[in-house]
Amino acid sequence: MQRPNRLSLWLFSLTLVALISVPIRAAEPLASWNDSAAKEAIIEFVKTVTDKDSSGYVAPEDRIATFDNDGTLWTEHPMYTQMAFAFDRVRTLAPQHPEWKTQQPFKAVLENDLKAVAASGKKGLVELIVATHTGITTEEFEAIVTDWFKTARHPRFKRPYTECNYLPMLELLQYLRANEFKTFIVSGGGIEFMRPMTMEVYGIPAEQVVGTTIATKFEMKDGKPILMRLPEINFVDDKAGKPVGINQFIGKRPIASFGNSAGDREMLQWCSAGTGPSLKMLVFHDDAKREYAYGPANGLPDSPFGTFPQDLMDEAKESGWVVISMKNDWKTIFAPEKE
Repeated sequence: MQRPNRLSLWLFSLTLVALISVPIRAAEPLASWNDSAAKEAIIEFVKTVTDKDSSGYVAPEDRIATFDNDGTLWTEHPMYTQMAFAFDRVRTLAPQHPEWKTQQPFKAVLENDLKAVAASGKKGLVELIVATHTGITTEEFEAIVTDWFKTARHPRFKRPYTECNYLPMLELLQYLRANEFKTFIVSGGGIEFMRPMTMEVYGIPAEQVVGTTIATKFEMKDGKPILMRLPEINFVDDKAGKPVGINQFIGKRPIASFGNSAGDREMLQWCSAGTGPSLKMLVFHDDAKREYAYGPANGLPDSPFGTFPQDLMDEAKESGWVVISMKNDWKTIFAPEKE
């Protein structure tokens, strides 16, 4: 076997040094975002709060970011995902409740009359939630929700609801966590409806989910301790309830908050009231072709799901909140479907 000569060894050494000296490029942050003011605002904010030489530096333990779920992280039309779940539960339970054929809002659900369901308002929604989400243990409810997510499909996009999340927002969650942020969901949706899927879908563990809660009672059944879901709402994590929920369950004011509707207004106001730098952003649904467009701020009729009134747009401009245009700021809406 021929030994390498000194010249070839020297050339190999130079090549190795050159390769080691080439800087490794980090993956582009927020790759699904267009190069717009919204993307720039995110990157500049993260640079500011993570730079120890910056006057706006924030210690990692205080880098709290809160995200609404419906309409902010995944689609909320033609209705909230949890409402679609409740509708399916009504249909499943209907044989046990013949009175629902003539009793609203159950009659409207069975007839698929969305206008009548919407007309029933908050009272009707609470009735549906109580009838379909309670009277069972927390473990039974989690199993029902988990099974539903495996088979339920969005009526327009024909994909699992858990794949109707927004790729740019998934990238944002990852980007923040890569910069030592702790990310929380703060949603008006049911906490135990969201928790079974948030880790798999968003990388957010169950203990970092804040939401509306059902009254729950500890009981002993057949010598085994259980938690029974009672037919009453315990806490509504929406609008003014969001800062309350943040304080109660997180214990720190967020320095970044993300929403998409009037239901998130108070959360962004609470974030704004802190000392030091903060980032407040609203996802604006203005892309009817790739997703949906709705709300008065679009010059369209108001929507019962994720309303974005003109006064919210005005407040965003006056307060320096960043409005994310789905149409102009995002290269794509959804990730490719899984095989």
